[in-house]
Amino acid sequence: MKIICIGRNYADHAKEMNAPIPSQPVFFMKPDCALLKDGEDFYYPEFTSDLHYECEVVIKIDKVGKNILPKFAHKYYSKISLGIDFTARDLQSKCKENGLPWEMAKAFDNSAPISNLWLDKSNLDLDNLTFSLEKNGKIVQNGNLNQLIFNFDNLIAYVSTFITLKTGDLIFTGTPAGVGPIQIGDTLEGFIQNEKMFSFAIK
Repeated sequence: MKIICIGRNYADHAKEMNAPIPSQPVFFMKPDCALLKDGEDFYYPEFTSDLHYECEVVIKIDKVGKNILPKFAHKYYSKISLGIDFTARDLQSKCKENGLPWEMAKAFDNSAPISNLWLDKSNLDLDNLTFSLEKNGKIVQNGNLNQLIFNFDNLIAYVSTFITLKTGDLIFTGTPAGVGPIQIGDTLEGFIQNEKMFSFAIK
């Protein structure tokens, strides 16, 4: 199982990071040990002092595919969920300054919390779907899939050009504006529309 993460897929987030809006999808990967299932507490790692949340809609691949055309991509997933791409921003900045890869800032253990709940896409309007993240009961991120630079079908087609997608692979589809730091003692809750998808504490 692979975890594929899409970067800068919302224009407002690219702007808040002072990064250019991409002309093609940007992706990186996390190992399976990055997964943290809903309900498990997240323990703040000792190697960072500036850990940021990035809430993202996640799609799960249903079958093997390579060089998938966009018009057929919708056949390769049937459910969506919600997760967080945790980022050690201080480590990421140092890596970028030195022109180095930044997996240590993105791919560490438990850096990809994800809901246990999966929603059938046939019951959803993926062209106008809202999601949000609350920190300690206050909304810190609000997104709508109509803001995506590259929609799900285009992401699947693009990634499958380079990497064979397999059953169970996860694609974190990008985060909207509003990313920010967490601290020990915080509680994060994620929602798709009005449905609570996950809730966990930072310890």
